[in-house]
Amino acid sequence: MNTTFIDACFGKKTTYTPVWYMRQAGRYLPEYHKLKGKKNILDIIQTPEIAAQIALQPVNSLGVDAVILYADIMIPLLGAGVDLKIVENIGPVIKYPVRTLRDVQNIRRLQPIEDIPYLFKTINIVKGELADRAPLIGFSAAPFTLASYLIEGQPSRTFIFTKTFMYTQPDTWHHLMKKLSEMIITYLLSQVEAGIDAIQLFDSWVGCLSDEDYKEFVLPYTSHIFKSLKNKKIPTIHFATNTAAIFDSFASVDCDVISVDWRMPLAATWKELNYKKAIQGNLDPALLMADWPFIKKRVDEIFTSLPRTNGYIFNLGHGVMPSTPVETLKKLTDYIHSKS
Repeated sequence: MNTTFIDACFGKKTTYTPVWYMRQAGRYLPEYHKLKGKKNILDIIQTPEIAAQIALQPVNSLGVDAVILYADIMIPLLGAGVDLKIVENIGPVIKYPVRTLRDVQNIRRLQPIEDIPYLFKTINIVKGELADRAPLIGFSAAPFTLASYLIEGQPSRTFIFTKTFMYTQPDTWHHLMKKLSEMIITYLLSQVEAGIDAIQLFDSWVGCLSDEDYKEFVLPYTSHIFKSLKNKKIPTIHFATNTAAIFDSFASVDCDVISVDWRMPLAATWKELNYKKAIQGNLDPALLMADWPFIKKRVDEIFTSLPRTNGYIFNLGHGVMPSTPVETLKKLTDYIHSKS
């Protein structure tokens, strides 16, 4: 296997800087649209032959150093019987948002083999097609992010229902977070058993919290998840956005890689970690709309700022935007590979 990405996750020396992109299998690729047609994302995910081909598209067209499973962060909830759908241009919508202790109690345990068999078929197909070209990244949303969708009922900018629930029903909140943590651990361990080579935990919306609230209401559960994965000896990545105010706490979990968005200077952030973890990031996805000289300038600034490249994985600060030119991503990938 091409272990460049795995080696970088563990801080080992690599011959070049590995690169992959969050949302690299998606709407910017013409071949994605051809496969997707008019199908809903949940329909695609539950059709392993299509989901596998979509996951493989970026390694075939861009030459990235890792493939990420084509799935959705809502899959464990869907598998556990939560009534939800993915609405175009909105995102996940929960039919019956969580508001009470009874609602939390009604969320059943996830039984991966019975509830989401399609995911393991997808993993099997992707691993077979990949052979030794690249490792396969599995993932899950973190407990706070899943809780925010469950409580808000759909994506939110203010998270007012989530915070109100957290502040006014703290016992019920902790019950929910414990339940979601165990669901996520079960979900991720089942991916590892199926052959996943690395894990990324997405806590996309946790940046809305203060450090005090993060430490009290979230950190114990995220830490528990990473500890539960540690003995599997595959690299683990912790990702969120807008984490500057909570960064010390966010980065304190027992993971191998911290992934940061474009709001934080990469070199200073890595120094703050005392280089004890690998780091991933962090070009602004919107920069890929610029012309190549400007993109190259910003990429060069990142590399110039870093005291070393061992333990560095190039990525964007968030997902690839649908309007991103494919040729720009190809050029960027080749350029990163030229940076040793």
